Order: sequence, then structure tokens, then C-alpha cells
Amino acid sequence: MTRLLLLIDIQRDYFPGGRRPLVGADAAADAAAGLLAGFRTTGQRVVHVQHVSDDADASFLAPGSPGAQFDARVAPDGEEHVVVKHEPNAFLGTGLEALLRAAAPDEIVVAGMMSSMCVDATVRAASDLGFPLAVAEDACAAPDLTLGDRTVPGAQVHAAFMAALDGTYARVSTAQALAGELASR
Repeated sequence: MTRLLLLIDIQRDYFPGGRRPLVGADAAADAAAGLLAGFRTTGQRVVHVQHVSDDADASFLAPGSPGAQFDARVAPDGEEHVVVKHEPNAFLGTGLEALLRAAAPDEIVVAGMMSSMCVDATVRAASDLGFPLAVAEDACAAPDLTLGDRTVPGAQVHAAFMAALDGTYARVSTAQALAGELASR
């Protein structure tokens, strides 16, 4: 079985000290780094997605800013594709679909940030396009969200989005379990 790892927006602005830190970002990046190492070791393809705001005055992920750079734990090597996007759905206005169709993996494994925005939008779109998917839930992170006078903690936001994706759009598992599948192929 061939797999492709799709790492979505694991960028510095989402970490402590960044402009939009997420709950559990460091733990998610560590899990994603472990998964990335497994893909590299087994020689399977990796695609990195980088969100860059198309607004020079953006509050985060601004063009050329340190926060728009990939976290060092999951930075692309010279062989891995980078897809730059400007929308939550990584397929909009990019060549991602063509790249994935050309690669023709049996399954796309997804990790990234934010669970409640770009990961969700991209996974749903990929499923709608017919790609088989797995999501490494512990290699994703979400922010606290507010609705009116209510605050929803990031861990609950993350869990709700993973639960909504599981079974309908993707199989949701852990990075360690998915990496173990690579070793047993």
C-alpha cells in the first residue's frame, strides 16, 4: 500500500510566542515529526502545505513573516513538495489535486493545524474528490473558540472536529498507529 503524508500549516504562528498559538501545538508537532520520520524512512511521499495570507497586513501568517515559516520539527527537505495556499481548503487555487492524482497514493495521511479550520476543510474536500484518507488526530491542534459569551476549550474543539471527520470523511487514528502501519507494509 502506498501512502502520502499531507502536513497542513504546521507553521510558527501557531506555537507559543506566535501570533495565534493553538492548544497542544507542541505535542501535535512532535507527533507529526514522528510520523514524518516514518514516511521518510520508508521512502513514501510527503507534501507540505503552507498557508500564507494574501493580505500584507494580515494579523498572522503574513507573507515573509517568521510566523509563516514551517516549524523546524517538520520543515520540508529538498525532495518534498510545498503547496502554498491562501484559503483554508488547500485545494482552492492550488495544484494540490493534480499533485495528489499524479502521486496516486492508496491513502493520504493528514496531520496539521488547525483541526477546526484548514485540516477540516482540506480533509472534507479531499474526501469529496474521492481520496481515501486517514487523520493523525494527535498530530493536529485547535484553538479555543468563542461563540457569543461562551468559550469552547481547544481540546474540546479538536475532539469535536476529529469525531465529525471519523468514519464519514476519514479514518481517524494516532500518529504512532499510522507510523506502525508504515513499518508493517
